[in-house]
Amino acid sequence: MRSLALAAGVALALAACAPADQFPSEPGKGIDVGFLPSDRSLTDHTGGIIDLWNGSWIAALAVGVVVWGLTIWCIVAYRKRKNDDRLPVQLRYHVPLELMYTVIPILMVGVLFFFSSRVQGEIQDTSAKPDLQVEVYGKQWSWDFNYLTEDVYYSGDRVALTGEPGVEETLPTLYLPVNETVEFTLKSRDVAHAFWIPAFLYKIDLLPGRVNHYQVTPQREGTFSGKCAELCGEFHSEMLFNVKVVDRATFDAEMTTLRDAGQTGRLGDELNRQYNVAGGNNGEGSQN
Repeated sequence: MRSLALAAGVALALAACAPADQFPSEPGKGIDVGFLPSDRSLTDHTGGIIDLWNGSWIAALAVGVVVWGLTIWCIVAYRKRKNDDRLPVQLRYHVPLELMYTVIPILMVGVLFFFSSRVQGEIQDTSAKPDLQVEVYGKQWSWDFNYLTEDVYYSGDRVALTGEPGVEETLPTLYLPVNETVEFTLKSRDVAHAFWIPAFLYKIDLLPGRVNHYQVTPQREGTFSGKCAELCGEFHSEMLFNVKVVDRATFDAEMTTLRDAGQTGRLGDELNRQYNVAGGNNGEGSQN
């Protein structure tokens, strides 16, 4: 029992650990305490996601309390008494009870589905006209960012994580203007990846041959961590990037820097890994 309690304590402590830049708090207040940041205004979607998360946990806790209570009550009330050798009443079925534990879970799942679908629908709604369109390609093991509205691009290369100070500053960096709606078009060049900015509380898969879309409005300036959240090969752990939410003047200056470096236009599907569909892949793909 002591070992079990110690293991539970260690698991709870480790579950709350996260880098400070993943879940930033208000300046001067340190890291947020808990499983989610308390800043509901980081993007236009974080408030709804936090409400869904907290509501789901409250509902799950309520169900747990009821189940634990009924279990303990049955253990105590119907335990075998001393010198009681009689068998309890044997029933093949109990219609009211069976209806209860069939209907109630269906209602619970329905309520959870309703709120999850509503929040998901708001996040995936791309009907608004975006201020900036960014096309993101995941590739083994880095990222390409096409700023379609600005007609410039950034192409990242794998950065070896040596653990030395300053390595994170050399990671691919995605620039976003604050308080402007950004529409991401998400694609993969080779295998399954996932585009995840933990501070934004949402991630989307990047699947070969499929295009996903996502709109978000960053509402606070700052630097945040981004990563691939889908195991994609040997150096998956190094498929990181930075996200800098900046004012419009700083964003325009970064776009000018890319333009002056000759990085104009778009890196499209022509750079995707092409597989020999007729003859099979044989474990290898040819990169154009």
